[in-house]
Amino acid sequence: MLRAFVAVLPYFPGWFVLFYTRLLTRTTFFLCASYRKRMEENLAAALGHETSAQERNAMVWAAWTSFARSLLDTSRIMHYSKECIRSTVNLEGEEHIRRALQHGKGVLALSAHLGNFTLIGVRLAAAGFSFSVVVKQPADERFARLIDGYRAQSGIHTISAKPRREAVRGILKALRSNHIVLVIADEFKSGRVMVDFLGLRVPAPRGPATLALRTGAVTLPMFVTRQPDDSLRLSVEAPIAPFERGDVEASIVATTEADTRHLGAAVGKGPGQW
Repeated sequence: MLRAFVAVLPYFPGWFVLFYTRLLTRTTFFLCASYRKRMEENLAAALGHETSAQERNAMVWAAWTSFARSLLDTSRIMHYSKECIRSTVNLEGEEHIRRALQHGKGVLALSAHLGNFTLIGVRLAAAGFSFSVVVKQPADERFARLIDGYRAQSGIHTISAKPRREAVRGILKALRSNHIVLVIADEFKSGRVMVDFLGLRVPAPRGPATLALRTGAVTLPMFVTRQPDDSLRLSVEAPIAPFERGDVEASIVATTEADTRHLGAAVGKGPGQW
């Protein structure tokens, strides 16, 4: 179904595709109650004392529609030329990337499931940067190969997060080649470093901080968000300097806390896109 949708997308007028997307968005919003409830619970836990139930429900709907638009944008952009991609997604902060790559140790692109995060690599690859992304592959191998193929078509190299040893080897190889490696670091489920995120104490992954400290790669926060005028913007922020505490574990904890603060600040600017 995905293969067919992507293939026929260019042959339908934009208004029809957008109407179809909105229809599916509303349908899934009511059918997928368990996901909607989880989103409501997360917002209540993080922002309950600052927002009303009505405001949180509006954020859930905004995030749901944002995700649907992101899927549509990602499918559409695979048919675009590099020039069209560059004009569709505005890039701000490119100078941070070029300065970071001058060190020759690669770049860790730190991001979250915020806005059109799937377009980070597409936009940077269109600008001529060598780009890899670390992903948790879906269980269905055929589906995983299809998605990997779409990434490769856009100039993105996929590094599977499992097995872990192979993932680390792939990341180190990319960084040694002075490439950009994207890490999505807002999955606070089984991390080993406890941090504050949106007012909650959560377990964060230590991988990004460990890599920055051990490889010397520059960490740059990157986010693609939809602007009020419906345009897309990839914002590349200033580097996050790793913390050297004299003790490896203390350094990892301090650096992870710094990374999480940047993620929290980005989400706080646009919770409806997270």
